[in-house]
Amino acid sequence: MNGIPADIAGVKKKIMVTPPDREGRINPALLVAAREVGITEVYKAGSAWGIGALAFGTESIPAVDVIVGPGNQFVTEAKRQVMGRVRIDMIAGPSEVLIVADDSARPEFVAADMLAQAEHDPQALALVLTTSSELAREIDAALEKQLARLSRQDIARQSLETRGAILVTSDLDEAVALANEIGIEHLELQVRDPWQWLPKIRHAGAIFLGNWTPEAAGDYVAGPNHVLPTMGTARISSALGVETFLKKSSIISYTREGLLADSEHIQRLAGLEGLTAHGNSVAVRVNDHRS
Repeated sequence: MNGIPADIAGVKKKIMVTPPDREGRINPALLVAAREVGITEVYKAGSAWGIGALAFGTESIPAVDVIVGPGNQFVTEAKRQVMGRVRIDMIAGPSEVLIVADDSARPEFVAADMLAQAEHDPQALALVLTTSSELAREIDAALEKQLARLSRQDIARQSLETRGAILVTSDLDEAVALANEIGIEHLELQVRDPWQWLPKIRHAGAIFLGNWTPEAAGDYVAGPNHVLPTMGTARISSALGVETFLKKSSIISYTREGLLADSEHIQRLAGLEGLTAHGNSVAVRVNDHRS
């Protein structure tokens, strides 16, 4: 997920850090995935010290320029502290989903997608905005029914009880307006014509259209990157992508005639700032009459 856009961007050296299990091993599926996307170095390090090692370098782990990837609150805090020394993807919090649903939505689908987020973490956020009071009641009943079958039901229940909510709005316009105000990580539009409402969405990390597009599809195989802004930061930022690994330089080139045309303006602005050496760097050129 992080290695592919880095590869497309032309990153020549890709390193992965990941915490080992109690026996000091790394899941072989993770190692295979790393090899497939061109990661050539893997280090058994995690949490804040893994981020610190990448940012500053150690005797065994080289320092890098960009650090990306999800993690817990300690990883997030470590990334915040090294931001500026290295580029990071984003400051991300617990997983979030907001489902906008009208009376065409299937309550068991909505409940399943709420639980898919709730099982991540007790701090995960699962919200529903629906135009149907009847659907709200049916979703609530479906949550109880499906919870009993989950391996992480205790975590999911705690998340729903402390941070989950099903809210009834007067219409879809109100629901979409609230969704834009919240700026959620994952936004699902389980409505009759989701494409009609898509142009009205201004702030969301990833948008899932229709009853047959669960957020889990985006987690694994749909294609778009799943490292997404949370905690309302979708209002100002985007998913991790190729551009995360790119930077650009400004290129400036004057001819003598071009500099002569701009010289008065440059010298006047330099004078306003009291930077006489700046103005002089132009003056010595425009006063040089050699060909």
